Amino acid sequence: MTTEINAALSDKLVKLAIDAGVVIMDVYNAASGIDTDTKKDDSPVTVADQKAEDLILAGLKEAAPEIPVLAEESVAAGKIPELGEQFFLVDPLDGTKEFIKRGTDFTVNIALIVSGRPVMGVVYAPARDHLWVAEGPTKAWQAEVAPGGDVPAASARKPMKIRKLPEAGVTAVASKSHRTPETDEFLGKFEVAELVSMGSSLKFCMIAAGDADLYPRLGRTMEWDTGAAHAVISAAGGRVLTLEGEDLTYGKKERGYDNPYFVVYGDVEPPKS
Repeated sequence: MTTEINAALSDKLVKLAIDAGVVIMDVYNAASGIDTDTKKDDSPVTVADQKAEDLILAGLKEAAPEIPVLAEESVAAGKIPELGEQFFLVDPLDGTKEFIKRGTDFTVNIALIVSGRPVMGVVYAPARDHLWVAEGPTKAWQAEVAPGGDVPAASARKPMKIRKLPEAGVTAVASKSHRTPETDEFLGKFEVAELVSMGSSLKFCMIAAGDADLYPRLGRTMEWDTGAAHAVISAAGGRVLTLEGEDLTYGKKERGYDNPYFVVYGDVEPPKS
């Protein structure tokens, strides 16, 4: 059975992300500071990660109890469900390092995967009061909303589409904390007019919103890091391809649910090998 992809389900995911923003910002704004711990992979984790995931998992169980959920903190705790044709991907707080520094480049990410493809997704930046949504495979929109706010009305939703490649060259986005020499070598294959450094899944969203054109990620990521933003960029007309030119897919159990290197393309042709 495949859950129907519709506006009602999308709105439920949007509301969960917005509400998760409340618990995240409560920790972010705490006068006592942000307590951190370190996971087995040496990545940082905070109480905000766990509280946000708990809220999202409870909401998904109510909204679609038949669909399994692959969620970052649950996986870290050894809770890995059997995944079928469809499943949810959850990264409750992408950009934890930025969160700990009290920056603004962190996001809540919820995606629906069907047959290895992200078909619905929500990326929410609670410190920026901004939301990017793939309501379905071909409908993307963005809106302003504060943590805990209502799901934006139709009139407040701004449609998103990748832009036509500027004559001056590409605007590329790169990771704040994971920039590599391989990334610079790859970018050397293009006429780069501007390079923007940004954290978390916001890089995908910049391209989907028509503010950038290219994002190479030549470093390790997990499926929950990319699923929601991948849905958004795809719905806006972009592509996410491996270095071999193949579509990035999901449910890669044999890889431990990590991703190969990939590139997010707006109106940009992949380089010829």
